[in-house]
Amino acid sequence: MALFHYLKYFLFHAIGLMSLAFILAGGAWVTGGLLTVLVIYMVGDAVCGDDTSTPVFRHPGILTFQLWMALPLLALIVFAAVWSVSPGDPLGFGAWVAALTGYDVLAARDATFWGHHLSTILLTGLMIGMVGTITAHELTHRTWDPVSMLIGRWLLAFSFDTIFSIEHVYGHHRYVSTIDDPATAPRGRNVYFHVVASTIKGNVSAWRIERRRLQRAGQAVFGPHNAVIRGHLMSVLLVAGAWALGGWVAAGFFVACALWGKALLEIVNYMEHYGMVRDPKTPVQPRHSWNTNKRISSWSMFNLTRHSHHHAQGEVPYQDLKPFPDAPMMISGYLTTIVVAMIPPLWHRLMTPKVLEWDRRYATPDERRLAAEANARSGIPALMAQASPPAAPQARAA
Repeated sequence: MALFHYLKYFLFHAIGLMSLAFILAGGAWVTGGLLTVLVIYMVGDAVCGDDTSTPVFRHPGILTFQLWMALPLLALIVFAAVWSVSPGDPLGFGAWVAALTGYDVLAARDATFWGHHLSTILLTGLMIGMVGTITAHELTHRTWDPVSMLIGRWLLAFSFDTIFSIEHVYGHHRYVSTIDDPATAPRGRNVYFHVVASTIKGNVSAWRIERRRLQRAGQAVFGPHNAVIRGHLMSVLLVAGAWALGGWVAAGFFVACALWGKALLEIVNYMEHYGMVRDPKTPVQPRHSWNTNKRISSWSMFNLTRHSHHHAQGEVPYQDLKPFPDAPMMISGYLTTIVVAMIPPLWHRLMTPKVLEWDRRYATPDERRLAAEANARSGIPALMAQASPPAAPQARAA
């Protein structure tokens, strides 16, 4: 049974390899693969229930290696996607795959309808978000480990988001659930507006954090020590690599995949913190983030789902995060909640009652005042806010 707890996190790699196979198969297989991934997550989370296990891992190095494996896996997925729209056969990749598998990937690619190329963008961007950003989120919290930081930042470069390793760790975790946090969406905000607003404000915040760091160290802001500049150059290098493989079409295709991957991160930020308020004088507690313990999401996303504990103790490795079943809960697993968030009327219909329940069940008196102000700004009817009598706040400590 102990072995199973190590193996379950390889579901992450299995879904990545499956997506790679669908991209290489071309044509309707790509669209079918995209739908398959959606079904695995949405139906799997609905059917398989919650995972609240908290096993003890005696060999954490294996779990770190699983994280590191994400970089070659993502590089191969993105390469295959770029190859699928490139003229000729860059690096002889198609011929090599055909010789290895007996499947003529070149003919399948050439016969692929443009609509299925759109599916490739959606599937590849989804993998950039899952294989890239989720893993990088865990790795870039390990600021004491230069190898993990390097791999994490390269994973983030695929979504033009290396600033995440700065703003998320040193900004978001400090200001979460307050008006000073770009990633916390205020009540009533539309997810599409949030993607743009959080991206812009997050970049500004990262630049300010990095500028202060460099000034304290006595180093030039515009120089080789600036991690913001270095990170963006990493992404430029990836775009240049796509252009070298297939010209401007391939480069534009990669940019579309990367931007979709970045948008997914901001959608996840939106649903993880939507409508939360926190008295800035109080420490971050599990009640200040939306949580979920859905089994498939947990196993294939390195326990990103246990977000309440993560924000209460950001230094805790993913395998040691606790489920906190009494924390505020999302609508469902991650991919299901992403889909709901992208349909604003449905999102607000389902989330407004949850937010108001949070006010009654979890907020302190000071936070209730902040929540009342947020409700007034968002247009939540006062009658809804008063639908149930206030309950005593429940403390949530890690």
